[in-house]
Amino acid sequence: MSDNKVATYLAQNPKMTGVLFTMLMVLSQAGSVAASHSSVAGP
Repeated sequence: MSDNKVATYLAQNPKMTGVLFTMLMVLSQAGSVAASHSSVAGP
């Protein structure tokens, strides 16, 4: 999908902009949570 098609789709479906933003926030936080709960003991 080209950028123009994505921009057109999001303009026609404004709820999807919120859904994509929420998914991005959840995925960005998931990495931090996984890193903070690692059980590898350092030297």
